[in-house]
Amino acid sequence: MPVYLIKTGHIAQAIASDLNEGPYQAAKKTVLEAGLEKFIAVRMGAGLEIITPYEAEVLVIAGMGGSNIVNILSEKKEAADSFERLILQPMSLAANVREYLTKNGWGIVDETLCLSDDKIYQIIAAEKNPASQIDPVFFEVGPKLWEARHPLLKKMLAEQIAHFKSVVCSMQKSVSSKTELKREMLEKKIKELEEKFSCL
Repeated sequence: MPVYLIKTGHIAQAIASDLNEGPYQAAKKTVLEAGLEKFIAVRMGAGLEIITPYEAEVLVIAGMGGSNIVNILSEKKEAADSFERLILQPMSLAANVREYLTKNGWGIVDETLCLSDDKIYQIIAAEKNPASQIDPVFFEVGPKLWEARHPLLKKMLAEQIAHFKSVVCSMQKSVSSKTELKREMLEKKIKELEEKFSCL
C-alpha cells in the first residue's frame, strides 16, 4: 500500500511495519524493488512500538481483527492520539472498533464497504473529536454507512442478523443467568438491526 500511495502521488513518505520476520522481509524486498527505500521506512515490531508520537500524520491498520486493532490503539495511546487521522480495516468485530473510537476521543468521519470473494470488508476513517458520540446501534451498523445508505449495507446487515440469530440459537440449551443475560442483549441487538434493515 505505501508503494502504491507514493507512486500515485497521494503521500510523500511512509513507514511500513510488521511483527513477523517473513512479512517484514517481504515488505523490505517490495520497497527495494520499487526503488522507494528513501521514501518508505520498513520496521519490524509490535503495533505502535515502532513509531514515536507525531512521527506520522495518518495511521493505517488493516487485515486484522477488531480486538487486535483496539489493543494496538490502547496499549500505546500516546502514540495513537498523536495521529491526525486513523484508517482502520477490521476483519471482524468492527463494532468494537467503533465503540473504542467514540469512547476515546475519536469521531468517525467516513466509512465504506468493499466486496471481495463474497466477503464484505469494512473500512473506518476517524479524526480527533472528543464531542463525537453515536447511538450504540451504530457501533454495528456504521454511522457514515447509514447516512450514505451504502449499497452494500443491506447485505452486511443481513449477514450480521443471521450471525447473531445463530449465536442465540446455540445458547438456547444453556440455563445459566450469565448466558440468559447475553442472550437477551443479543435479541435486543437483532431487533435493532432488523429495524434498520427494514428501512433500507
